[in-house]
Amino acid sequence: MPHFIVEYSANLEDRLDFQLLFKAFHEYVVSTGAFPLGGVRSRAIRCDDYRIADGREDFALLNLTLKIGHGRSMELRQEVAENIFKILCDWMQPITDVSYCQISFELTELHPVLKFNKNNIHALFK
Repeated sequence: MPHFIVEYSANLEDRLDFQLLFKAFHEYVVSTGAFPLGGVRSRAIRCDDYRIADGREDFALLNLTLKIGHGRSMELRQEVAENIFKILCDWMQPITDVSYCQISFELTELHPVLKFNKNNIHALFK
């Protein structure tokens, strides 16, 4: 943990460099000291079927969900959420400066009993 999941409208496909965004996300969360590098993962999911507002084809959307494990303070979660949203909005600024795009973000804390994980990557970073 944490897991970054980006959903984006297909009309943004050629305008986004997710590797730059993911690098910034990973570097930031690891720098907090609250998240182990071996558990950080990111992915982007293109949405081919979507409708925004009145259906104009040039309207775009991007939604980020950040899932984290249970147990971090509300203060840390709020700080991380604010900084991640800033990184996201800064990265999207070249697009939002010239076109319409809805950007949303939610940080979700997973339930400690109902979340299961098996990760042998952690051992590489110890």
